[in-house]
Amino acid sequence: MITVELAKTLRDAGLRWHPATGDRFVIDKPGVDDDVYTVSEMTVERHDHPSGTILGFNGTTEWALDSVTADESLWLPREDQLRELLGPAFVGLTRMASGDRVVHTVTATIDGVDRTFAAADPAVAYGEALAAYITHALA
Repeated sequence: MITVELAKTLRDAGLRWHPATGDRFVIDKPGVDDDVYTVSEMTVERHDHPSGTILGFNGTTEWALDSVTADESLWLPREDQLRELLGPAFVGLTRMASGDRVVHTVTATIDGVDRTFAAADPAVAYGEALAAYITHALA
């Protein structure tokens, strides 16, 4: 899973979230961004209103919460979502193991040049590649 810091980098680069079932998120406020929630019909429901999307909390798990707006939440995209968002820029993923250490490298074509992004977690490598891709595309 990507870090909150990388999720903020992606959001700040221009990635927009349209909550869907299965999406993970944190509440984007200091002191409460440690708990990861998942959008689902049972626990956290998406409610679309003309004024914006509200994420409503149901049940006892989130007893202290009623709802938060999507703008108050920070999406933590999954590995498959990050790969999908890279689209045609995605070239490949490699895995290299050396003793106890494993490094995943994502290759993406950005501005006609293949660039590599390495991390222990493949989702982080995808996230870093996507952040670079979005930043370049919007520059």
